[in-house]
Amino acid sequence: MKTRPPKPTRSMLKAMAALAVEARERAQAPYSGFRVGAALKTRTGEIVTGCNIENASYGLTMCAERVAVFKAVSEGLSDFDAVAVAADSRRLTPPCGPCRQILWEYCGDITVHLVDLKGRARTLRLRELLPMPFDSGHL
Repeated sequence: MKTRPPKPTRSMLKAMAALAVEARERAQAPYSGFRVGAALKTRTGEIVTGCNIENASYGLTMCAERVAVFKAVSEGLSDFDAVAVAADSRRLTPPCGPCRQILWEYCGDITVHLVDLKGRARTLRLRELLPMPFDSGHL
C-alpha cells in the first residue's frame, strides 16, 4: 500500500478544479454528451490534465482521470497527491470503478476533489471511494 500523501490546500484544490473545468471543454463526447475533465497533481506541484474521449466502440472510451494518469506516467511523473474531477451533472461525479483502480495503483490514497459547474464541491480520500482496494500487495 502506498503512503498517505498530505492533504492539498484549499487554494490548490480550487486551482486544480479550474484546470479540470478547462480540460472538460476539450472532451470528445459525441455519443453521451457527458463531458468530464480531470487535473492530477504531483507532490512537487506539477499538474497534468485529461478529458474523456469517447469512441464508437464504447469499450474503447477513455475517462478523464485515466487520460490524466496515463499522460503523467508517460511523461515520467509520479508521486501524486490529488486529483480534481469536473463534470456538469445533477450530482457530483466521482471516478468510475476502472478509474478508481488506476488511481489507486498509480497514486495511492490521494485526495479526490469533485466539482461541478455550479460551484458545488466535495473533497474526500480515494480510500473512501475504493474501500478494500486490490493492489500488488494481493499478488
